[in-house]
Amino acid sequence: MSFHPILATNLLALLVLVIWLYLAFLRGNFWRLEEDHLEPKPLQKWPHVVVVVPARNEAATVARAVISLLGQNYPGEFEIIVVDDHSDDGTAALARKAAEEAVSAARTTVHSAAELPQGWTGKLWALNEGISAASGKAPAFFWFTDADIVHAPDTLRRLVSRAETELLDLASLMVLLQARTFPEKLLIPPFLYFFLMLYPPRWIADLHKRTAGAAGGCILLRRATLERIGGLASIRNQVIDDCALANVVKKAGGTIWMGVTRSSISLREYKTFAEIRDLIARTAFTQLRHSSVLLVATLIGLFVTFLLPWILFFVGEDPAWLLGSTTASLMTVTFLFTVKFYNRSAIWALTLPFAAAFYGYATFLSAVRYWLGRGAQWKGRSQAQRRSGSTS
Repeated sequence: MSFHPILATNLLALLVLVIWLYLAFLRGNFWRLEEDHLEPKPLQKWPHVVVVVPARNEAATVARAVISLLGQNYPGEFEIIVVDDHSDDGTAALARKAAEEAVSAARTTVHSAAELPQGWTGKLWALNEGISAASGKAPAFFWFTDADIVHAPDTLRRLVSRAETELLDLASLMVLLQARTFPEKLLIPPFLYFFLMLYPPRWIADLHKRTAGAAGGCILLRRATLERIGGLASIRNQVIDDCALANVVKKAGGTIWMGVTRSSISLREYKTFAEIRDLIARTAFTQLRHSSVLLVATLIGLFVTFLLPWILFFVGEDPAWLLGSTTASLMTVTFLFTVKFYNRSAIWALTLPFAAAFYGYATFLSAVRYWLGRGAQWKGRSQAQRRSGSTS
């Protein structure tokens, strides 16, 4: 059989359109960004909550984070445990000072984590240390939140109200990430878009779907559920700890929910492309289960899904041009919802292919770092070491 390049191009253009028809209409409407606006319902008795804040070298943000937690207008009993994970920048002292200067300082304890044991990732060990420090308090819920996030005063009340009225075992919120610098404007909205594409919130909440995801910066978890899954030890070596936790909860028959919000804000800034590159590279190859086959498939998929439609738009001939332009329009319109979520001009919706190319580069770099034994670098730790003999 002779090769017909025009036919092959048309078939490829049709394939790309089918991919985007699936993404736009059959993947849980992930792109609609349904922000959490549910008014919290009053409860007869508000349950006891222990807030656990893992903190490693967070001097720039920990004080504001603690103040926002102490400012929660939660009607029930709650207390805060900041776990200092061997910081060398004064994080613990700043957390204590912030608590002492607040009216409700008695709510806050700063706990020093023990040495990181073999087989644990740093954040999960810090969270586990906070849970251990709360032993004897018997809270109904643990609220895991990062030391670089400022929460709206009603965040805890909203989370608990939803968890109690909807009988949730785990509820999480994707907080608003910074998008002020040019690298952030170009790459952070796609970060949210890609995350929701991988973990559509509607699928997460659907008991009949296997999809399980959570946003690690803000997770409310029932203590009884945590005990049922064997505690955080059941996922102690996971780099993508939030989604791993959601996965074991859902597999154990638990109900989970994830929403997005602009009321809780991450204070972490990414001023350079290199910083965002490292954010992606930290977990990208882990997401692919350290598989070279999945890496190649992902890079090809990124090219076909996000770059090829625009290539066809600029250089294709009918009918490939029509198929490519239709696909590019679908891509742009769906991404526009995320762009508007960040209050950016609509022109930014055209930048998704550039972001996809950057994410592909960062994903490849993630694999290279893993192969060199420097995987999942975070806060001076490598948390995804290459196993000897691993070539998959």
